[in-house]
Amino acid sequence: MEKKLKKLSRKGMASLVLVLIMMLTMIVPVWAEEMPTPDISQWAIGDLNEGERYGIYPIEWYYDSFRSEISQERLVELLANTANKIEALELNKKVEYKPISFEANGTREDVITRLYNILAQYELSVGGSPVEYMQERGILAGTPNGLDLNKPCTTEQAVIFATRLVHDTYAQLQAGSKGLAWKVGHNGNVIYFLGSIHVGSSEVYPLNQKLKQAFYESDALIVEANLFEQQGGMDYFLQKATYQDGTTLKDNISEETYEKLMELFGKYGLPEDVYNQFKPWSIANDLTVLSMTNSENIQQGSQAASLGIDMYFLSNALLAQKPIVELEGIRYQADLFDGLSAETQEGYLVSIIDSILAPKTDETVDSAKLLDEWLTQWKNGDIEGFTNSYGHSTEGAEEDEFTKMLFGQRDKDMAEKIITILESESKGTYFVVVGAGHLAKDGTVLDQLIEKGYNVEALQ
Repeated sequence: MEKKLKKLSRKGMASLVLVLIMMLTMIVPVWAEEMPTPDISQWAIGDLNEGERYGIYPIEWYYDSFRSEISQERLVELLANTANKIEALELNKKVEYKPISFEANGTREDVITRLYNILAQYELSVGGSPVEYMQERGILAGTPNGLDLNKPCTTEQAVIFATRLVHDTYAQLQAGSKGLAWKVGHNGNVIYFLGSIHVGSSEVYPLNQKLKQAFYESDALIVEANLFEQQGGMDYFLQKATYQDGTTLKDNISEETYEKLMELFGKYGLPEDVYNQFKPWSIANDLTVLSMTNSENIQQGSQAASLGIDMYFLSNALLAQKPIVELEGIRYQADLFDGLSAETQEGYLVSIIDSILAPKTDETVDSAKLLDEWLTQWKNGDIEGFTNSYGHSTEGAEEDEFTKMLFGQRDKDMAEKIITILESESKGTYFVVVGAGHLAKDGTVLDQLIEKGYNVEALQ
């Protein structure tokens, strides 16, 4: 593996580095389609924000009779995916187990019983009554009219039951992804650091309760850029990302690059005219997630971006009405990319195009496989393994204009802002989520804090 990593091409590395360093602006991509209003209840938003990351149901259900009686087809799918999520815990099964009988009539009690049977087959303390267990654990909360056990269960209710079951079971067992996390305390201030990977998969969720607890006890969430900020940030980004001089993309890149880009657009069914005014770096950002995740279509790429760690905590901060503080912001990051030379911008775009269209060879590490490796290390809290792997993958690129833009002064600026917080007399607790490459590589943010005498400890 080490030998292969050392052979990682500059082309593949560009997208790998970006995934771990930047808050990906492609999460709000040019090609994002307008979605209809989801048919969900206000009370369910918090649970759904958690559950949609588990991969136990498709979010398309939100737009199709979500609050109507669940079909047997949907229920079978939901139960199977929930069972897989519990099976991933690798618990011991009971030697002799007989599931509690159910009528398969789609009532709330029917769904509760079938979900209970998923747990009851394992050596867990679940008692003998599905309804009592689900009530005790807060999975079944009832309605203003009582438990309504004999009433038809809606898709929304079934999804909520399944989500709460998964969340509660992982929490009881102290299971879930540990992340790449650290803690720094000074002058009565506490900062939790979490290294993020900006695209993800449902296998990363749920997160370990320790991470969640650190987040919820914090006074504010600190991120590179708040993608939900609507005070002109996205307008500024779009202005920087597009040509303002009357030229088009075709006028600013080589004919060869343009032809390859049109081939890629054809592969994904992207209209040429949508991107005609956008600069190479912006298009490359939009396409990076497709490269890193081997997505077969735009929808898969969009889902991978929405499963990023940053997006998870940003959405939870909004729901909890927790203050969100930016270390950089969308404007800052737009300026970084727009400051790249025309040559580097085109080279970046070509690297992403090639990583999607060009066949892999033995001389090049499959970036999607390497991303899977990093996600596994993130899930296991393997800081040492990730640091070594990431260090190998970026070896020899320190002098690239692209890499200098991502590291260097950015890390110094971030460290200085963190130090200001640590030295503050206001006394607070903060949860910082930044790209993992800003924390795990020599000379980056945590190293600079250590060099200045701050005590940094891994959060296990």
